[in-house]
Amino acid sequence: MPEIDQLNQWLISKGRLLGDEVKIVKGYCEGLVQLGVPLARARIAQNYSNPLLSAWGIIWTPDEARRYTVPTTVLSTGAWRGSPFEFVVTQRRPLRKRLLGLNLEAEHPVYAELTEAGATDFLAIPLEHGNGSVQGTSFTSNAETGFSDAHIECIEDSRYALAAALEPIAMRHSQKSLLQTYLGYGPAEEIGQGHIKRGEHRTVSAAILFADLRGFTEKAQAWPEAQLLDMMGEYFEMVVSPIQEMGGDVLKFMGDGILAVFNKKNSDEDACRSAVKAAVQSLANLKNYNEAALREGREPIEFVTGIDFGQVTFGNIGSPDRLDFTVVGQAVNVASRVQGLCKELGEQILMTSDVSRHLGGTVQSVGFHSVRGLPQDIEVFKTTAVTS
Repeated sequence: MPEIDQLNQWLISKGRLLGDEVKIVKGYCEGLVQLGVPLARARIAQNYSNPLLSAWGIIWTPDEARRYTVPTTVLSTGAWRGSPFEFVVTQRRPLRKRLLGLNLEAEHPVYAELTEAGATDFLAIPLEHGNGSVQGTSFTSNAETGFSDAHIECIEDSRYALAAALEPIAMRHSQKSLLQTYLGYGPAEEIGQGHIKRGEHRTVSAAILFADLRGFTEKAQAWPEAQLLDMMGEYFEMVVSPIQEMGGDVLKFMGDGILAVFNKKNSDEDACRSAVKAAVQSLANLKNYNEAALREGREPIEFVTGIDFGQVTFGNIGSPDRLDFTVVGQAVNVASRVQGLCKELGEQILMTSDVSRHLGGTVQSVGFHSVRGLPQDIEVFKTTAVTS
């Protein structure tokens, strides 16, 4: 099929310059169909360089092309083990299965799912990137005769051009996801827009949340390392998930401390409410965790949260060869100090008046207290939304 050269040329020129994975895959699959390939479904996967996400990809059918993501947890399940995608990624060679008459009970469950959807033929091929990674790609046909040798040759002859079109996008997605994972969405966006020079910064109004695990030093000395790490992972998850769900960014893990920022454009009230809601939800998560821990004979844990609101500065600080994107300002220091008052006052969440004034009647004063670094006592509040 000499016409495949035209499709390859489109992939490495106009297609690649689209910069849109959905449009590239859509154009590619429609091109195969125009060349006579009886294509009913294609799944074009790309690896993530990310500790939390395994892959992303596009599923194409004649009716739509949609994006999907795969968490790393899938790699430890039967969905991956023994699958055709595992085969092509690890073996680096194509896999063909004619589905009509196939003994489905002896095969991976994905073949039964495809057959039930009307598929008659299946082909998986590896796409190789310049960094040595292999991507899994699959094609199915609903035609009675399935794919011919010429059809398969057409698909295999186009795989290098398809990989060339998708690799730059895959690299950008991996870079962006890594920045978001390690720096948070806000800093990742700033760096992605080129704000990377040392000393470059901007000032915003934001709510600052500071969480801290109680009794960590004692636990670190008494608990086995594996048990301690498992607990830390669950602690971070029960605090970080609500922060992200409420639109906050986790900027730092400082030992057992968590620093998060809520910067809602043009809405100081939303920023404060989101921070407090995240703190309240994290305590609901803690309650569930401790109830399960007691049932299972494990030791419960405790963490506290301090919240302040004010002007802070996002920016790059550091030495000429080592930069850190962080947030600085009095609100950061005060949130940390207010968190420290929780133990003294027997509270789990405390906030300043700059936060409480945005919350209406859902707060209660717990008095004025001295805070290191400030010349006078400040009034702190608890939220009445917290349940014990």
